[in-house]
Parts: sequence; C-alpha cells; structure tokens
Amino acid sequence: IHSINKWYMNGSKYFSDLWNVMDTLGILYFISGIAFRLHSSNETSWYSGRVIFCLDYIIFTLRLIHIFTVSRNLGPKIIMLQRMLIDVFFFLFLFAVWMVAFGVARQGILRKNEQRWEWIFRSVIYEPYLAMFGHYPSDIDGTTYDFDSCTFLGNESKPLCVEVDSNNLPRFPEWITIPLVCIYMLSTNILLVNLLIAMFGYTVGSVQENNDQVWKFQRYFLVQEYCSRLAIPFPFVIFAYIYMVMRKLFKFCCKNEYRESSICCKLFSSDT
Repeated sequence: IHSINKWYMNGSKYFSDLWNVMDTLGILYFISGIAFRLHSSNETSWYSGRVIFCLDYIIFTLRLIHIFTVSRNLGPKIIMLQRMLIDVFFFLFLFAVWMVAFGVARQGILRKNEQRWEWIFRSVIYEPYLAMFGHYPSDIDGTTYDFDSCTFLGNESKPLCVEVDSNNLPRFPEWITIPLVCIYMLSTNILLVNLLIAMFGYTVGSVQENNDQVWKFQRYFLVQEYCSRLAIPFPFVIFAYIYMVMRKLFKFCCKNEYRESSICCKLFSSDT
C-alpha cells in the first residue's frame, strides 16, 4: 500500500529507484500468482501460480538487502553492487556481439534447415553463452561426435544432427570449426571477462574513495523513507490509508464552489 501511495505521489520518478522497481515487480508477481492460484480446477494454472510465487519470493528476499544500507560497512558495498550491475549491462552488450556472430556461424556450418525455434535458440544463444564459462562445444570435432545424441528428422527432443557426406561422416571442415571456437573462447573468456573485471575494479575504487560520504547519503535516504511512512503496524495501517483516501475524496468534492458543503465535507475539512 505504501508503494502504491509513493507511486501516486511521485509519478514516473518513482521508477528511477531500483528498489521501487523491485517493489512494483513483487506486487505484480504476487497479484498474478493469486490470480493463477484461484483457478484451482486447472492444474496448469495452479502450477503457473506456484512458479510465479517462487519468483516473487526471490524478489522480496533480495529486497531485504535495502535494509543493510544503514550499515557503515555493508551500505557502500550495496552501492558497489548497484553500479556493477550497470557495468554488467554494457558488458552483455559487447558479449552479445561475439555470441551472436559465433552462434549464427556455428549453426550455419554444422546444421541445415533446422525448423525448431527452441533448438535454434539453444545453438545460437544458449550454448555459446555456456562456452564463456568453459563449457566446450562437443559438436565441432568429427572424431568425438556422437550421432546417438542427435536426431536426423527433428522429431525427437534432441538437437538436429550435423550435415553428413556420402560416407555418413560429418561434412563440416574441422579446420574452420575448431579454430573458430578457439578464437571465440579466447575473446570471451580472456578479453571480455578481464575487461569486466577491470570495470568492476574501477567502480569499486570510485565508491571506496567516498566510502563515508556514500554511506551517510544512503542512511539519510533510508531514514527519510521510513519517516514518511505511517507508524501504525500492519494490518491496522489499511484503515489509515482508507481514511486518507476518503479524506482526499471529500476534499476534492468540497473544492467545487457551486456545490453546497455537506456535513461530511465540514467534518473532513475540520481535520485539515
């Protein structure tokens, strides 16, 4: 309720804060989960609601990190994490260029006429992403390729087999595929990852230089946020918000100069 009130008071500026975005996502996920769980007769809706509640639990648990911003030691570390997320965003943009370039070339060299979008996504995006963490692709070397782990017709839950020649051997040239993977893993695992580490080091150093000042600002904003809230505990705070909404409605009603003031208007105007 407090998040909805802040959204109403601040408008679009409300979403400039990461914690407010997490609050909004948590509320939307919670409402969606309840909506799915109400359809108890449908097993698919029941399961979807459970999945949404699990994701909502992750959001609300991570939201607890905001409490530790008041700590002199943990507060600046949380600011470092927030700024490092921005660094990760720019890193992923650079990484996506290498990943798509390698994934599309790999898919075009190894396989022909793959029609299943989920397996195209696996081959172009998912497997090159895992290669950044050291997962070496197993379908680029003809000497170790296993035809039992793939399908020729595309009617099984397996990746499409590589294109074969007249001798039923993989057609792809190993002098292209193996160096291509080596160059890709060299670029991502060494160059891009070390670039990300350097960006993290610069971000941590810039925050560490103003450690005390950053902590004081964060503590001020946290105290200001909780001072703006009502002191009434949940669930009694619901009645306070209902009273505030009714008072605003009556104040809006009484602003009309052509309408005669009623007893209710006089009652609520006396409170202000």
